[in-house]
Amino acid sequence: MKAIQAVRGMNDVLPDHAPLWEHFEQTVRDWLGRYGYRNIRMPVLEKTELFVRSIGEVTDIVEKEMYTFIDQLNGESLTLRPEGTASCVRAAIQHNLLYNGPCRVFYWGPMFRHERPQKGRFRQFHQVGVEALGFGGPEVDAEHMIMGARLWKDLGLDDIRLEINSLGSSDSRARYRSRLIAYLESRIDELDEDSRRRLHTNPLRVLDSKNPAMQSIVEQAPRLEDDLDEASLASFDRLQSLLRAAGVGFTINPRLVRGLDYYNDAVYEWTTTRLGAQGTVCAGGRYDGLFAQIGGKPSAACGFAMGIERLLALIEESGGTPRAQAPDVYVVHAGEAGSRYAWKVAEALRDHRLAVVLHCGGGSFKSQMKRADGSGARYAAIIGDDEAHGEVVSVKPLRETGEQQKLAVDEVAELVRAPGQ
Repeated sequence: MKAIQAVRGMNDVLPDHAPLWEHFEQTVRDWLGRYGYRNIRMPVLEKTELFVRSIGEVTDIVEKEMYTFIDQLNGESLTLRPEGTASCVRAAIQHNLLYNGPCRVFYWGPMFRHERPQKGRFRQFHQVGVEALGFGGPEVDAEHMIMGARLWKDLGLDDIRLEINSLGSSDSRARYRSRLIAYLESRIDELDEDSRRRLHTNPLRVLDSKNPAMQSIVEQAPRLEDDLDEASLASFDRLQSLLRAAGVGFTINPRLVRGLDYYNDAVYEWTTTRLGAQGTVCAGGRYDGLFAQIGGKPSAACGFAMGIERLLALIEESGGTPRAQAPDVYVVHAGEAGSRYAWKVAEALRDHRLAVVLHCGGGSFKSQMKRADGSGARYAAIIGDDEAHGEVVSVKPLRETGEQQKLAVDEVAELVRAPGQ
């Protein structure tokens, strides 16, 4: 019978690789706590309408990449979430999270997009999302970018650069949209199939084309900054001043538009040159219209998301892979009385907050000691019938010199937890 494999583009995280995930998650949890962000957890399955309304019907995500199916119980169209912001805003509206004022929240977990799997791009991928709900003005935008700079420092990453842009207000984009469409129509014969399809429905996405044949057209296109109103320009200038004051370097990229329809004003991406084509590791911006767009009261908001797999690949490429934590004690045992006593010893040592592995599967003392040494444990606790009858433990150091000795369980814990041990 043929063995069943995982779905292509949906990967297992194996025990040898899990310590890197755990290191990243703990670093991120500590970092978010320092900025006052609280955890929110949303379901991975949402009504399809949520993403059509928020992301935009004429986007690659909605048109080609979502995992969507009809619920057989009620005929409702459901979708595995392709991103987290829309779900977070839906939860904020549904549970009236802004009743007592603005709030800072974060989430992480799997997202799903039906893409062609390649390095740094998977069908099930994981993100950390950070959202500031109810906050207007560029100060929180700047906070998010400053937070990013601190996280890269905490993770020991130095080859990540910040690009920023302003999409302006809805009125600004409407003026620019008309000029852009006119320009693209004048070069209709040079546009690729995707750009022609988006020409009248989502023309700003043409600026984000990765097709090399489109780059000269994109470079010569009208610039959005020429249509920004005074309020948008002032907000963008204030954002730049805040970043400079914080010592966060950045580059203005006038072609940066992001792939989701709900953004306005400030948008940004953190990119690296070390991951090839998938060089964007974190991106976000302001989405003041999204609350009203999906049925809530209008509210200012901004946020960002980072791709966990891409950041882990960058950490590994930079040589920062942590090792799995070895146990403090490996318990080997033999004999009927010794084996019963070994269970009690293991639990008693765990009461002292020690990491203990109890050997399972039988075998001679010699073979068990090989397993103990291979586990990386600092000590072996050796228990036979004699130790059981005397209610003691024979303790042998495995990582440094020292004599094997017989101790009571509490004395074993003291030895293992002693300073310098």
